[in-house]
Amino acid sequence: MTDFQLIADRVEIEALRGEFTDAATMGDFDRLAALFTPDGALRMPNVPVDLVGHEQMRAWRERRDAFVELFVQQTHPGSIQLDGDTATGRAYMQEVIKTRDGQWHRNFAIYHDRYARTAGGWRFTERVYEVRLLDEDRPGK
Repeated sequence: MTDFQLIADRVEIEALRGEFTDAATMGDFDRLAALFTPDGALRMPNVPVDLVGHEQMRAWRERRDAFVELFVQQTHPGSIQLDGDTATGRAYMQEVIKTRDGQWHRNFAIYHDRYARTAGGWRFTERVYEVRLLDEDRPGK
């Protein structure tokens, strides 16, 4: 693999992570699902949510919208380890969430990622969300 290919792969994976952040923040779960391989998984043990495949990811929209009024995610670059047509990585993120019952949450978390090169470019095969800090403000607190 050439140095140019390694650079191109890293740029494409970073763009994939950026697309995920935008799709999640904008509530575009059709686009979010398309960022994964057909059998890809989005796992959020702290929520708890375990979504496998595009259909479950698209269906998450209704469940999330039922309890979330405002959702903003910011993702910061982390590590990427390339291994041919697969890769692993981490991305660091912060979220601000307002629930429909008036609670505010500020999360600092890490996404632990696995990626695969596909005919359509790099895609997530698994994305696991690990909360490192959760700050909650509850009404009447």
